[in-house]
Amino acid sequence: MSETNWRRRLEGLLGVPATTGNTVKVLRNGDEIFAAMLEAISSATRSIDFLTFVYWQGDITEQFATALAERARAGVRVRVLLDALGCRNISRRQMKDMRTAGCDVRWFRPIDSPLRRANHRTHRKLLICDEVVGFTGGVGIAQEWTGNGDQPDSWRDTHFRVVGPAVDGIRGAFVDNWVETGPLEIDALFDHFPDHDTSGSSVIQVIAGAAEAGGNDIASMLEILISSAKHNIRITTAYFNPDDELSALLIGAAHRGVTIEVLVPGQYADKRFVQIVGEARFSELLDEGISIRMYNRTMLHAKILTVDGEVASVGSANINQRSFQYDEEVNLVIFDETVVAELDQHFQDDLDHSKDVDPEWWAERGMVQRVAERAATVVADLI
Repeated sequence: MSETNWRRRLEGLLGVPATTGNTVKVLRNGDEIFAAMLEAISSATRSIDFLTFVYWQGDITEQFATALAERARAGVRVRVLLDALGCRNISRRQMKDMRTAGCDVRWFRPIDSPLRRANHRTHRKLLICDEVVGFTGGVGIAQEWTGNGDQPDSWRDTHFRVVGPAVDGIRGAFVDNWVETGPLEIDALFDHFPDHDTSGSSVIQVIAGAAEAGGNDIASMLEILISSAKHNIRITTAYFNPDDELSALLIGAAHRGVTIEVLVPGQYADKRFVQIVGEARFSELLDEGISIRMYNRTMLHAKILTVDGEVASVGSANINQRSFQYDEEVNLVIFDETVVAELDQHFQDDLDHSKDVDPEWWAERGMVQRVAERAATVVADLI
């Protein structure tokens, strides 16, 4: 399928226009990711919008707090939005330092809010500087993401730096969550709405998935990509929990002759119970010829899907029910074969540190594992 056909299919079914002329830089692992983000922050002269689901502990959190505070003292408008659940372990001293410097730091959906809202989080990871450069992907602000992803204490992840019209979509996803905390307050001193550099070659569709019952645009986008695949699908996800519908779509694609490879965390998975929920689906997928591999170098936290070497979905969403129903997410659909080829090469590199889940071996797994899978399915819709 041509780039135009992919684009028009997704635009027509989702109602979200794609933009042309974007430049995308793929950032792999903490050393690349954090250096690029901190450079963008330090270079900002007018505005910084920063949203994260994870802000934990470690030297890297100090670097971000210091960089954001320094820009605020220099007169840059700095808005920081922290998910109240995911960022609950942030240093209160760092928050105080940022606020004292002039950063506007707010909580997204405090835990004392009604239970329904408390379960619906923002899982988005966004940074927008001067309205012209944007970042999104899987990385959180914590020591676990530092390094090069080559040691057990250095998580494997992928993030994306974007310049061009798609930055408006990234920024809009920030504003979408920010306005829950108070008035938007457009300020001509900081909000210039500049024309974007359109010298890049990437076409990008920004999909902002809202937390809503029955699925969202992220789930619909994945359904379109999977059901339209003709040759291959490569999935990298930190948390794997497809529901009946998505499993049926994957199996249907396999029946059409599509080669499907799924890469998930292995021995260094950070949430064993969540891992077991996904493992309850392994048998039915393996029986249909779908390849499942476990990454055994460190915790695998990236969220990437590529189809037919032509299109990729990347961002904050996992292949799980939280991303489809309960969490606010942002994914970029990238129509650029060069970027997709780079991501496919990264997938191949990751396979060097992975182990196949052999169907025969899995069929003979022990009773303890089987009982754990059955127990996990009771709450599968919540994970």
